[in-house]
Amino acid sequence: MKKFVVEDEFWNLFPSSKIGVVICKDIDNSIKDKEEYKEMILQGEKEVLKHLKDLEFSNNQVIKVWREAFKKFKTKKGARSSIEALLKRVHNGNHIATINPLVDIYNSISLKYALPCGGEDIDKFMGDIRLTRAVGNEEFIPLGTEENSSPYEGEIVYKDNEGAICRCWNWREAVRTMLTENTNNAFLCIELVDESRFEEFENALNYLAKTVQENLGGTCKISILDINNKEVSIN
Repeated sequence: MKKFVVEDEFWNLFPSSKIGVVICKDIDNSIKDKEEYKEMILQGEKEVLKHLKDLEFSNNQVIKVWREAFKKFKTKKGARSSIEALLKRVHNGNHIATINPLVDIYNSISLKYALPCGGEDIDKFMGDIRLTRAVGNEEFIPLGTEENSSPYEGEIVYKDNEGAICRCWNWREAVRTMLTENTNNAFLCIELVDESRFEEFENALNYLAKTVQENLGGTCKISILDINNKEVSIN
């Protein structure tokens, strides 16, 4: 039985964080109506301004909390949280491209709630998936390349028995486990470091599960991991 485990090495740095997980089973992620998902992303982009009220991009709270979090572990130079990268693109006047239904759904929700969302194909995991500190020798082939780019020792990563799945917590994901149109079983997550936004975090998780199930069928199960609840089955 595969599990997702958030290890103590993570909790030692981020004891008040929450990791929300949506396990999606027997879904159909093939693209049927690209315009529908394009519109979903556009709606998410319209929500961005409410999170970016300060004209100085880096002064906005949804950006600051993640920059502070990234200072607590060694990161690749220039690495930023996924939510900062997403919001920055919209802030600069660029649209978010459609990729496939699952990715489009979680990107639209990430924009709407200004929270990092990500996803992987469960069937491509080798053993359990863990959120922990990297040893530093894990194989990691990022999207868009064919070259290994192992994480730094002590870097926060998602990993399985084969190597790293996502570097610098939520900065860059591996091609090996990425979501595709052929994905039937998905691991989706939303990450929270700002305790004051717990209600929004819960709303985002519920909305993510509801949107996936309504659009892609199958079943979705929500779990919230914290320092007192460190693992969940993903089978």
